[in-house]
Amino acid sequence: MVKAVRPSESIGSVVAGLRRTFASGRTKPLAWRLGQLAALRALLTEQGEVLREALHADLGKSPTEADRYEIGYMIGEIDHTVRHLEQWLAPKPAAVLDRFLPARARVVREPLGVVLVIAPWNYPLQLALTPLMGALAAGNAVVVKPSELAPATSAAIARLLPRYLDPQAVGVVEGGVPETTALLEQRFEHIFYTGNGTVGRIVLAAGVKHLTPVTLELGGKSPAVVEPGVDLAATARRIAAGKFLNAGQTCVAPDYVLAIGDTAAGLEAELSGAVTALYGNDPATSPEYGRIINERHFDRLAALLTDGRIVTGGDHDRSSRYLAPTVLADVAPDAPVMRAEIFGPVLPIIKVPDLDAAIAFINDRDKPLALYAFTESEPTKRRLIEETSSGAVAFGLPVSHLALPELPFGGVGESGMGRYHGEYSIDTFSHSKGVLDKPIS
Repeated sequence: MVKAVRPSESIGSVVAGLRRTFASGRTKPLAWRLGQLAALRALLTEQGEVLREALHADLGKSPTEADRYEIGYMIGEIDHTVRHLEQWLAPKPAAVLDRFLPARARVVREPLGVVLVIAPWNYPLQLALTPLMGALAAGNAVVVKPSELAPATSAAIARLLPRYLDPQAVGVVEGGVPETTALLEQRFEHIFYTGNGTVGRIVLAAGVKHLTPVTLELGGKSPAVVEPGVDLAATARRIAAGKFLNAGQTCVAPDYVLAIGDTAAGLEAELSGAVTALYGNDPATSPEYGRIINERHFDRLAALLTDGRIVTGGDHDRSSRYLAPTVLADVAPDAPVMRAEIFGPVLPIIKVPDLDAAIAFINDRDKPLALYAFTESEPTKRRLIEETSSGAVAFGLPVSHLALPELPFGGVGESGMGRYHGEYSIDTFSHSKGVLDKPIS
């Protein structure tokens, strides 16, 4: 079975064991890689009810959210990878300069070695297993560190992975800061971290000690630009669905709205209606609406409710970690709610006079993980792509770009470094080795 490390056990010995497995060549054959993906898919399909219960215990996630954004998302990513993996791993021919002929050149992908995946709490299943899947598909041995802030899901991962995956090639380490610190003292060939920038800097510094490449999947204040002339009802429905998914605890959720011209007033009314359509008159009773992960984050979010005029929502109950889907208007650009990623169900609306002002507003701040825009103007789309920098850009539909496995997912600057999903995961967890072959005679 896969080893789930207990405090009395040596993390170093687990990593050493995985290193011996990788050195044996066990993880390199295509058949082994495909077998691990099939086993991971079986875990998701056979243990779906267990996983749904764990996600509900940690975050109040509904079965619909759990199936669509955690379990179902993972199954789709696995199926896409299985279909294409042999093609992705095939050597790629490279051109040879005339002066070196006769000769052949190619690029081959080789696995890195032992990889560490550190997962966050907001999508504690998907964001642990998606990088794990990519690392296994690339032929690596892997240590998974689930988030201690989602204890039910962490326990499920530690309990279930041993029943499905190769016991010599995958380890699970549960625990908090001491265990993570001990892991970061080890040498890995790659570290993949999803979380916040503060811890991301610690992870990056740990990687430097061993010259270990690091992928940082962070967050940021992802804006949603709304231009005059768009269908405000449809716009509001899509913004609300993306923002209040998982009670706003989504790294690519729209963090705030830049309402251009006279769109703010109409958007306020439509957002109120969109929230009601999603969760009813009392979201606290909706089976589709989640809860804040813990009291510390609840207190942080509740303190932001005074940073503007409440258009809808505002209700909150600390004992149940419930904070209603909330829209704030008349928000000052320098208000506390605008200083850091909200990561919760509070949506500020900022009025700007024109597209120039919207672009300047975005560029005056850290580069976001995503930029969303609702516009029918192709010149506007072109300007937003060319004149701003973000991890991704999506027009007319927030959040869903990360479900497309042929698009790279990752941040830039403060929102992260590196990319994954689909073939980009193979890139991240492989070394692309150049090979030149010239006859001696």
